[in-house]
Amino acid sequence: MAGSSSTLHKDKLFKVLVIGDTDVGKSSIILRYASKRFDERYKSSIGVDFSLKTIEWDCNTVVRLQLWDIAGQEWFKKMSRVYYKGAMGALVVFDIRNSSTLEAASKWKQDLDSKVCLESGRPVPAVLVANKCDLTGNDSDVAGSLDGFCIDNSFTCWFKTSAKENVNIDEAFAVLVKQMMRCDVGLSNEEDDGGLVKLNLPREESKSRTPCC
Repeated sequence: MAGSSSTLHKDKLFKVLVIGDTDVGKSSIILRYASKRFDERYKSSIGVDFSLKTIEWDCNTVVRLQLWDIAGQEWFKKMSRVYYKGAMGALVVFDIRNSSTLEAASKWKQDLDSKVCLESGRPVPAVLVANKCDLTGNDSDVAGSLDGFCIDNSFTCWFKTSAKENVNIDEAFAVLVKQMMRCDVGLSNEEDDGGLVKLNLPREESKSRTPCC
């Protein structure tokens, strides 16, 4: 009709994996990001937990993130193919104080790449997270090696984070969301679910800004 205009509203639903060894802070990162809280008593996940985060990406686009908190026990990798199905991105978390968890992050990334990919066949975007930076005063040696580690293991980038102090949590997710948006092939929650589980979780609106980098 002349004189009227309509705007196409886009609603995106992305499945995001948060993986890494046990006790590196995966659950705390998700709790901080999705609920803006930190709980010292939060226990390690046994199995898989879920959270939902809603972001107003721009004036026409709402992005809903289905966050899968995957248990870090080694035996759990045997079932990871089932839980990875349909993922569009991942945060791979390690404890910046513990070099063995960084080595494990490489194995988690290899496991991820072997079991899920984009429709183009390329790996899903993955951000490396060096968590618990509030608990160490001298991590320059670890941090200095992470650029090369990311190149060698095909990570998008890396962030030092603290779930307790809320350091770089939003920033790490913002970069991941931006990469997933670039890789998106037009699927929404009204189309092929791609292995997503319908969660009966309360919707949490976010005031997150569109990432600038």
